[in-house]
Amino acid sequence: MEKLIEQFSLGLFFWQLLLFVGLVLLLKKFAWKPILDAVEKREDGIKDALDSAEKAKLEMQNLQADNQKLLKEARAEREEMLKEARDIKNKMIEDAKGEAQSQANKMIEQATAAIESEKKAAMAELKSQVAGLSLEIAEKVVRGELSNKDKQEKLVESMLSEAKLN
Repeated sequence: MEKLIEQFSLGLFFWQLLLFVGLVLLLKKFAWKPILDAVEKREDGIKDALDSAEKAKLEMQNLQADNQKLLKEARAEREEMLKEARDIKNKMIEDAKGEAQSQANKMIEQATAAIESEKKAAMAELKSQVAGLSLEIAEKVVRGELSNKDKQEKLVESMLSEAKLN
């Protein structure tokens, strides 16, 4: 029985070995290549995905750099526009101040001229009134002098003697 078991074990081993070798050969011929191809495809897919991810990463970095550049340019442009607006505002204020000063000076000159004109008119009227009053006073004095006959004669004689001397 031991021999039978030994033979049986040996026969079983042989058949198992034969089946294993056959299975390996069958797998090698029919399954090994497709499995290796599938593994290779998977490996290539992973490599492509990694390459794509790397390219996407580089593109993102480039886009971020471009965005930073655009942002910097936009800020510089905004600052330039604000500076121009401030300059325009300051120029408008200066122009308005100059215009106001010019108009104020013109108004002062006009007021001064009007005052001077009024002053001259007042002086002329005052001179006219003084001259009129002087004539009235002189007329009254001369009437008073000429109302007396003796005084008239003395006045005529003094005028004649003055005329002879000249």
